[in-house]
Amino acid sequence: MDETGMGRIDARTPDPTPRQKDDSRSSLLANAWYSTRALAACLRVDASTLRRWRTARPPQGPPFVSVSERVVMYSALDVEEWLHGRRTVPRREA
Repeated sequence: MDETGMGRIDARTPDPTPRQKDDSRSSLLANAWYSTRALAACLRVDASTLRRWRTARPPQGPPFVSVSERVVMYSALDVEEWLHGRRTVPRREA
């Protein structure tokens, strides 16, 4: 503890304060990530479908991050936003 009675935050300790949604650098690391195989299982599509979407010109499907040549990850927030954007709500006839 320091003289204020508050503990010091070590530089290696994550910041305990909540982040705003628009702070994409911090929110990306704080959220869940899916591999191609895991996301394919969640969406009930084949992993090759996600690969085809990524390599299409222009790219299709949810946003992704190429971590390396062989590793591609999908942010749960990006996938959720992508799904909301594709949502169709049928109109009720009065």
